Amino acid sequence: MEEFRRGLLRLVLLIWALIHCAAAQQRSVLLSSRAEWRALVDLRGSLGIRSSDWPIKSDPCANWKGVRCGGDGRVTGINVSGFRRTRVGRLNPGFSVDAMANFTSLEVFNASGFALPGSIPGWFGSQFGSSLRVLDLRSSSVTGPIPASLGELTQLNALYLSENQLAGSMPSTLGQLSQMSILDLSRNLLTGSIPASLASLSNLTSLNLSSNYLSGSIPPGLGNISMLKSLDLSDNSLAGLIPGDFGALSQLVDLNLSKNSLSGSLPDGLSKLYNLQNIVISSNRLEGRLPSALFALPDLQLVDVSGNNFTGDMQSIGFNGNASGSAALNLSNNLLYGALSSQFDVFSSVDLSGNYIQGQVPNGGRTPRNRALSLNCLQAVPDQRSLEDCRMFYSRRGLSFDDFGAPSPSPEFNPGRSRSKQWIYILVGVVGGIGFILVLAIVMVLLLRKFDRNRSSPRGSANVGPVPEGDNNDDPPSVAKDLSLMSGIGESFTYQQLSSLTSEFTDKNLIKHGHSGDLFQGFLEGGSPIVVKRIDSRSAKKELMELEFFSKYSHVRLVPLLGHCLENENEKFLVYKYMVNGDLGSSLHRVSNVDEEDSLKSLDWITRLKIATGAAEGLCYLHHECNPPVVHRDVQASSILLDDKFEVRLGSLSSVRVQEGGESHHNKIITRFLRKQQSSEAGGSSGALMATCAHDVYCFGKVLLELVTGKLGISNKSDDAMMRDWLDQMLPYISIYDKELVTKIVDPSMMVDEDLLEEVWAMAIVARSCLNPKPSKRPPMKYILKALENPLKVVRTDSYGSGRLRTTSSRRSSWSTAFFGSWRHSSSENAGAVGGSKQPVRIGSHNSGGIDYSKRLSNEIFPEPLEIQDIERQEPDF
Repeated sequence: MEEFRRGLLRLVLLIWALIHCAAAQQRSVLLSSRAEWRALVDLRGSLGIRSSDWPIKSDPCANWKGVRCGGDGRVTGINVSGFRRTRVGRLNPGFSVDAMANFTSLEVFNASGFALPGSIPGWFGSQFGSSLRVLDLRSSSVTGPIPASLGELTQLNALYLSENQLAGSMPSTLGQLSQMSILDLSRNLLTGSIPASLASLSNLTSLNLSSNYLSGSIPPGLGNISMLKSLDLSDNSLAGLIPGDFGALSQLVDLNLSKNSLSGSLPDGLSKLYNLQNIVISSNRLEGRLPSALFALPDLQLVDVSGNNFTGDMQSIGFNGNASGSAALNLSNNLLYGALSSQFDVFSSVDLSGNYIQGQVPNGGRTPRNRALSLNCLQAVPDQRSLEDCRMFYSRRGLSFDDFGAPSPSPEFNPGRSRSKQWIYILVGVVGGIGFILVLAIVMVLLLRKFDRNRSSPRGSANVGPVPEGDNNDDPPSVAKDLSLMSGIGESFTYQQLSSLTSEFTDKNLIKHGHSGDLFQGFLEGGSPIVVKRIDSRSAKKELMELEFFSKYSHVRLVPLLGHCLENENEKFLVYKYMVNGDLGSSLHRVSNVDEEDSLKSLDWITRLKIATGAAEGLCYLHHECNPPVVHRDVQASSILLDDKFEVRLGSLSSVRVQEGGESHHNKIITRFLRKQQSSEAGGSSGALMATCAHDVYCFGKVLLELVTGKLGISNKSDDAMMRDWLDQMLPYISIYDKELVTKIVDPSMMVDEDLLEEVWAMAIVARSCLNPKPSKRPPMKYILKALENPLKVVRTDSYGSGRLRTTSSRRSSWSTAFFGSWRHSSSENAGAVGGSKQPVRIGSHNSGGIDYSKRLSNEIFPEPLEIQDIERQEPDF
């Protein structure tokens, strides 16, 4: 026994010695080629590799991260995946790998996640044809075409080029890579057809060409790749039939052909793919019946055939209990009909929505959370199709429909119950009579309103048709049934077109996250920039109302709508002209990279006045030229868009509404009786925004203050305590008697001389008038526009009797007379804008020393801003 122990100990020591010698030998491998040393150093500099990863004073084979050498001291692998560049490397990134041509034994090059903007060198194939086995450039910002020379990499096992910007067609030479096992070209900009030569890649186990712009049909012969386990051709523009030879892919586990334009029926051979676990063929144009054998495959985990035209009786789809308890099934948005059965309980989640399934839900009518059954013809299930829709579907196919369940038989006659029914009938009759009276009153109101509008519509006004009003301000007007037929809403784009124009809606093209959807920049084929708004489905109703708005209204001051895309039920898209200078919020102060010492560049006063006038023109069109008047309801810096010449285009038009309170005098009593009581709203306070022109004027006043003070964020704040406190601090410095006060709040980054200061002063006075807490005392937008077009006339007047004001010739009337004198006399004609009082206007609170303008000219009625002593702590009472 002792001898056995000694022998065992000697054996263990021998094994340890051998392992130690092997490790020592591995550590002793040093770079043997001086040319490869120089090449690594050059590559270190051209790629911007940090010294901590590739220390220059140590041997690359022993200490350089990601560098692997063979036993002969030659470089066999370079892995810079996830490396961080030096500062110089970040400033000048590029596909600068010419030094790699010296590596004659290179087997692996992995730069996934490492930025290499530029094209793959054409010499890659000829240089590494007999050595390279793995080329991994995933997410490396690679551009340009795929070099045809890659077909010379005869030893290549894996080619990863996904998530780049590769363009052009796939070279047919890829079919020469006979040793290829994995080919991943997904998420690029590839076009053209799939080369038929790929069918010769007999060793291929994974083929992923998804999320490109490939077209044409799926080439025959792919079914001959017997070792293929994963095939993903989704999100392209492939058309035609699914090849029948797919049934020969006996090793296939994952099949994804979704988001294409494939047509025809499913080949029967798919039911013989016994290793298949996931099949996704959604969002195509496939039709016919679903083969029941497909759902009986033993290892099935996911079946998604949604968004097609499959039809057939639900009872004909059999599962034979083979599906796993964790499997998921999606048959939504097809043309399936008939009754449900309990066989669907074998799936962990089932989506059958958007079909024409009828009858009752099994298991007592319960609808678990993992069962989606909406938009069918089922009994006692919410959110189903209409009775007419279901009847028409079943009638066209010669099938019987249960009419959502036959009505239950009436109970036997009961005298007591009969008498109770009499009272019900009487009550129904009374309610019906009252309802008839109310309907008649509503009809009278509508007729009278139409009569008043036709009678009071001024000549030359843009009568573009009424926009329907609703009792609830948040409910948009009814949307036309087919918006694509409307005029004025631009071109109808397809989803594939917009995806191509915006580089597949990547984060690189994301401008910002809007309140109703994300904004992406794109480029038309001619190079013209556009903005594509991808609308959240919950906000789609508002945006469709915006489409209707553009179909009726047109003005140079509205953001140009170039087109739309409504083909997707869950996502809607609006296409606008790109505004080079963004919005007012981003352009008022912007960073300049030219001069680091003075990087903040602010808009000059001339441009600010131009922007204010342009925005006023747009609002004046909505308030005074549209019949009935239209209210913007979202006037703030972010909705004032600016083109390359800083011309204003009003945006954010998804909240527009018809002016409230525009009824004729004899309609108002009935209208108030019929309309639900609305809560009053401050200018921008929380709650539903009031559709009044006075509300727009109040918000525009905050925009004017932003232009004067340079303080961003005023116009997008609600009327909370913080904003009111800010206004209380600013408004005392705006006085009609003292120009010098306004200098204390003028944007310090804006240089203005004496003459320009008077224009700044005038805009501040107009802004304060717009911020009057009383809506009836705010000036209408058309008078605000006149004041901004002639700002010096606002402050150069001789009617105030103050020595601190500059005066001109006595022949020049006061600014109120010149621009606002007709307001009182025309107030009844401008009910659509802001109501005017027929009494003399007195500014100020009770006994507060207010100025009585009734002592001046009878037509001088513009509500001058409150002075310091006249300020009251009161809320705007829209």
